[in-house]
Amino acid sequence: MKRTTIYFEPELEALLKAETLRRKRPMAELIREAVREYLVRSRPAPPPGAGAFASGIADTAERSEEALAATGFGEPGATPRTGIPRKGAG
Repeated sequence: MKRTTIYFEPELEALLKAETLRRKRPMAELIREAVREYLVRSRPAPPPGAGAFASGIADTAERSEEALAATGFGEPGATPRTGIPRKGAG
């Protein structure tokens, strides 16, 4: 572990000291635990549905051009996701 210095307001330090006595655990241990929980909790959630499904296709990156062409991506008048022509296009 790496040693570091943290500055607390007097009120926060008093609360932390009281908690170390209550739990009978070292202050450094409580601080590490609190920082770890904060970082895990504040990590942004992935977009809804991300990673929820397995397509079974493992080579998507290798065949990206083929996959994009199949959707109509880049074709004039086509929507990138479906390949269905836009209204008024064509």
